[in-house]
Amino acid sequence: MNYETDDEKVEAIKKWWQDNGPSIAAGLVLGLIAIYGWRYWVDYRHSVAAEASAAFEQLVSTAATDNDAATRGEAVAKQAKSLQDDYSSTPYPALGALIAAKTLYEAGKIAEAKSELQSVIAAAPDPAFARIAALRLARIQVAEGDLDGATKTLAAHDGGTAFAGEFAAVRGDIALARGDTAAARKAYEEAIARGASLSQLIRLALDNLPAAG
Repeated sequence: MNYETDDEKVEAIKKWWQDNGPSIAAGLVLGLIAIYGWRYWVDYRHSVAAEASAAFEQLVSTAATDNDAATRGEAVAKQAKSLQDDYSSTPYPALGALIAAKTLYEAGKIAEAKSELQSVIAAAPDPAFARIAALRLARIQVAEGDLDGATKTLAAHDGGTAFAGEFAAVRGDIALARGDTAAARKAYEEAIARGASLSQLIRLALDNLPAAG
């Protein structure tokens, strides 16, 4: 469009701005909010992760103290709960609960230890955490003579290749506790073949089994 005078150009610009200015300004504002909002969110996530990491390191330090088992277990359990309450969006509560379960078990607080492991199984941020917790829970159940409970725990989480050797070893322990030496032998051999940790102890248990008839 051609304008004969500068005044006509100015009026045209004013009219265009009146028609389009608000939407342009709103778009700029939204863009700035999106940019700075995202930066704030990223900074916040980094801050939370750093705080959670520091809290977890403190829990690990508490678990390594020379305090008596009961005092240590109570302190670690308290810190694990704080991790869950304050940093549930991070992986640290699951890690803290695993350590708390160990310290509570060492303190003889079996029910509390099992509760920590069950909480990890129920709310683990990664399936690997749930499988580790299930393994530890099953071992406690075997030690407590709850063989049916241990079997159910394993059945619910024994799948895939990760920790397959560990699951086989616990199945061997269950079979041995039930007096089924043939099943125990098979499970222990599978555990060794699948690279279970503490394979020397598993080999010792296997060697101590009665000879196959």
